[in-house]
Amino acid sequence: MRSLLLLFLCLPVVQLFAQTPTQTVRGKVFDSETNFPLNAVKISIEVNDGKQYRALSTPEGTWEITKVPVGKYELTASYAFYDSKAMTIEVSSGRELILQIPLQEKISDKGEVKVVTKKRGEVINEMALLSAQQFSVAETNRYPGSRMDPARMASNFAGVNGADDSRNDIVVRGNSPLGVIYRVEGIDIPNPNHFAIAGSSGGPVSIINNKILGNSDFFMSAFPAEYGNSTSGVFDLKLRNGNNKQHEFTGQFGFLGTEFLAEGPLSKNGKSSFLAMGRYSTLSLFQTLGIQIGTSAIPVYGDGAFKFNWQLKNGGQLSLFAIGGASNIAIMISDKKEYSQEFYGEGDRDQYFGTSMFTTGLNYKKTLSEKTYISSTLAFSQEEQHTNHDYLRGRAVDTLTQTIHFDTLYAMMAYKYTIRKLSSYTAVNHKINKQHLIKAGIILDVMNMNFLDSCLTNLDNENSWQVRWDYQGTAALIQPFVQWKWRINDNMDFSAGLHAQYFTLSNSLSPLEPRIGWKYRMKGNQAIFAGGGLHSQTQPYYTYAYHVMPNQPNNPASNMHLGFTKSIHSGIGYEKSFNKGFNIKTEAYYQHLYNVPVSMTPSSFSMINVGSGFSRLFQDSLQNTGTGYNYGLELTVQKYFDKSFFFLFTGSVFDSKYKGSDGIVRNTSYNGNYVVNLLAGKEFKINAKNTIGIGFKVTRAGGKRYGLVDVAATNAAKEILFLDSAFNDFKFKDYFRMDLKISWRKNADRVTHEIGLDLVNLLNTRNLLSLTYNPAILPQDIANPNYQPYSQNTQLGFLPIFYYKIDFKAAKK
Repeated sequence: MRSLLLLFLCLPVVQLFAQTPTQTVRGKVFDSETNFPLNAVKISIEVNDGKQYRALSTPEGTWEITKVPVGKYELTASYAFYDSKAMTIEVSSGRELILQIPLQEKISDKGEVKVVTKKRGEVINEMALLSAQQFSVAETNRYPGSRMDPARMASNFAGVNGADDSRNDIVVRGNSPLGVIYRVEGIDIPNPNHFAIAGSSGGPVSIINNKILGNSDFFMSAFPAEYGNSTSGVFDLKLRNGNNKQHEFTGQFGFLGTEFLAEGPLSKNGKSSFLAMGRYSTLSLFQTLGIQIGTSAIPVYGDGAFKFNWQLKNGGQLSLFAIGGASNIAIMISDKKEYSQEFYGEGDRDQYFGTSMFTTGLNYKKTLSEKTYISSTLAFSQEEQHTNHDYLRGRAVDTLTQTIHFDTLYAMMAYKYTIRKLSSYTAVNHKINKQHLIKAGIILDVMNMNFLDSCLTNLDNENSWQVRWDYQGTAALIQPFVQWKWRINDNMDFSAGLHAQYFTLSNSLSPLEPRIGWKYRMKGNQAIFAGGGLHSQTQPYYTYAYHVMPNQPNNPASNMHLGFTKSIHSGIGYEKSFNKGFNIKTEAYYQHLYNVPVSMTPSSFSMINVGSGFSRLFQDSLQNTGTGYNYGLELTVQKYFDKSFFFLFTGSVFDSKYKGSDGIVRNTSYNGNYVVNLLAGKEFKINAKNTIGIGFKVTRAGGKRYGLVDVAATNAAKEILFLDSAFNDFKFKDYFRMDLKISWRKNADRVTHEIGLDLVNLLNTRNLLSLTYNPAILPQDIANPNYQPYSQNTQLGFLPIFYYKIDFKAAKK
């Protein structure tokens, strides 16, 4: 560790009087509601010595400023009858800075009156008035512990909590991670994570690489009407275009993989561009070098993405895009010679697990007139998960040598789930006048599902096979929507919308889901806002096709009748913006959930607790009679990164309860009651070319919920089962984690070098995650009549993640 720190301190020992590198800053400015390009917008960049660089936008909305010195500066865009906009930009030598700047038209017709700069961090979607947050690529890089992952970055927001350090599942306002969806170009994509369990929304490593993203939105409850099939949160991800004038490249090597990105123009006229990247895991290399990575099994994964963009002669824009990845791991207990506590839980089997997903599609955008804009996407997606388990029969441990042996090895379980999906999205924005905006559209998903699963009913009988899933079928999910925004005046907005949802597999219909939002901006850069809405969500698709009585003739799937889980969201809040990017926001919310699937037999089970970790759901016939509620209060105190410093404090206190089919109100599995995050970072400019950055993050949260173990049922099922009587009554000790990130960046001529070290869980705090099945295997345990067949499973320990990144651009001919 000392040598690494010395490396960072010694790196900037370079020429102190080197000439400051420069870079081109350019982009496009347009109307935020219609995407119509704006002509003659004044763009200004003020550098540290007071010098200003200026440009005017063309009739196509484009603008360009050359030879801007590298560094961080304030950029402003101003235009008659539009609100001005200010943002902090970071100019580096290895890559041109290309910005998309939406401006909002003012209601009052008073010419170039004094305008009020909009608060930083406002979301891209103009219909969202509450419970929403914009995030940038820079934030996924800058926040310690985020690992350049949008989901882990979002866990720093008020109301959001990570469910497991080893995965990026997120709990939004006490809701299961099942309720989180990812959207790209208007369509919902499969779980974009490696080693993703069927029906979940998270995983250990994200397939989405932040280098292909532009600024994007994250919504938490009461989101606008165009978003459906979710009761929790929505990532609305924007894929950026490649550079249409200059070929640029990025290479990165680190703990999470080796990756390469290329982008540039497809033709000399600058009307088209490409962007392509790929990444492959490097964990096997570190294992070969003797570096411990926390497990003896080596995860192998790779992912990639591309986007081709063409400007058409008719003024439209056509894009071809794709995102995808594949992963696998083999946990071979039969190869081990010495007993280890790592083998408890499922140490009686070899496990082979693999997943893959991809989405590819065409998107067409066109500004039909100054008032009307259309966007349409046609896409195809596939997700697949497969597993094989081989049982180690007669496994035992030699007490003298501490070695393990077994009698025979045979198959005990296998499954393969595949979902292929054809998706379409079409939406039209029409600006009736300055005050009224209408957006209407429809989302259609047609899915082909193939679920196959078999296992042994008796582990000691290798011929006792049963079929739990054997389903092939097709279903459609149809989601029309319409939303309206009324800008009552320059200080008050109101939005209203309707969303409908129909799922053919279960014949479920949610005909009218109203959504409303309201925001009033007061003097002193203050605002109050409120909103609410009704939301619906399908269940994980494989749960519909589960067979309660395997191997029975004419045995239908047991849960084809399940309807949507429904949720009513409401929220109210206040915010105040200060100078220099300082902002305070507080929000209170209440959410009522109903039609939640619970078991027909009275029990504590509820779908409200499902969705995190690596386990699938095995549950008999379900019914939509469960309920739940979440309420809480959130506080955000933030200083946006401007010249050299940022900090973010978020705090949430909440309560999350549910009622199963036995009628008892209990804590949900995600009811930690509070979450607090504190992040801060500072950059030190050593000279014109070299910068050192340091940041830290501290998180404290309520501990995980658990109950009393049903010992007899646990031994019979060989997995942890809790008694209904005390389910989720207990909590592990509170969670605490500190992360530290150190980076060095050098801007040379046409090249930017960056080295970073992210020290996750710096203090190696042993936070508790769950109880794990730990059968008696040692002779002294077998002889102990009071032996409890479980152990405490800890979360991720200290994990240093380093990377080296280089951005460079090709020399112009």
